[in-house]
Amino acid sequence: MNRKTVFYIALPIAVIAGAATYHRSQRNSELNHQATVKGEGTVAVTLVNVQERSFRPAVAFTGTMLAVNRAELKAEVTGRVTRVAVQEGDSVAAGALLGAQDEDDYVLGLQAAEAQLAQARAQALQAQRDNDRSVALLEKRSITRQAAQQAETACNATKAAAQAAESNLGLARLRLKKARLVAPFAGQVARRLVQPGEMLNPGQTAFEVVDNRKLEIRADLPTEAMAQVKVGQRATFRAIGLDRLVEGRVAQVSPSLSQDGRTLRVRVEVPNPDGLLKGGLFVEGVILGEGETKSAALPATLLKAQDRDAELFVAEQGLAARHKVVLGPEQDGYRPISGLPVGTSVIDSGKDLVGVGSRLRVSTPAAGGK
Repeated sequence: MNRKTVFYIALPIAVIAGAATYHRSQRNSELNHQATVKGEGTVAVTLVNVQERSFRPAVAFTGTMLAVNRAELKAEVTGRVTRVAVQEGDSVAAGALLGAQDEDDYVLGLQAAEAQLAQARAQALQAQRDNDRSVALLEKRSITRQAAQQAETACNATKAAAQAAESNLGLARLRLKKARLVAPFAGQVARRLVQPGEMLNPGQTAFEVVDNRKLEIRADLPTEAMAQVKVGQRATFRAIGLDRLVEGRVAQVSPSLSQDGRTLRVRVEVPNPDGLLKGGLFVEGVILGEGETKSAALPATLLKAQDRDAELFVAEQGLAARHKVVLGPEQDGYRPISGLPVGTSVIDSGKDLVGVGSRLRVSTPAAGGK
């Protein structure tokens, strides 16, 4: 191997090694800086005071958001897919064509049924005329009663044949209709599971359509909540990807508990006119009851913990001290806390840089909230 080859091999390795060393050095410097700030220097922080707020009784819940109107469109007849008119994500109106199976046989069957009905009606019309004439002739005693009865029987038979032909035409139209997959309501195509040329059998799913304008959450609550939750109560929750509380209403409370007797199923309806919420989102929230109680509280944005226990740093005589608190469920942007009295100054910005005993430099006066 000549020197030139060795150079071209060694150069990228040296560049990668140098970059890794540089980033490692930067990270170590940052960690050392944080350790120095926590251990020796003062940390610039802002404070938020624990304040008293009113909270309503609340039952926490978790669940997955689903569209109230959603449908899987399945094939009802056997046939090859000849048309696919939509893509996933397309908006469709009620009755819009999504796809069609091979319709030739069904179209021919429909045409034959229409011809048979026209023929049967013509025969029924002629038989009716013959019967009317035989009735007139019988009154004049120009024909026998037996001949008149035969004309009446033939008239009734042709009417029945016309009715049968009309039923056959309805069946032919139904078979053709079943070969066409249409949207049952206005919404969006969530899934398209077929391609032109594929064979579809009865019961096989071809499309899924959802209407996201109204969503629902099905949540299982502990039996202790049975006396607290009622239809019409307000529910608030957060969903991944949204930085605001979303509101819904309890639409249904199950009349009975689950089979194991441990949970109560409730359904929360959520209007979604702007379409920001999507089916499948996991949510956490509360159902709000009646009445109000006072409690110490902090802004929910300051409290990152989603469970009941958390640790906060508070300012005590210019130093950082750690305190454990118990959190309640969020309401209107605040969470009730226990473990700190009203008026306590809690560290907000800068809390990730402080440790127990860190000296604090308050960059803004203590505020009552964010």
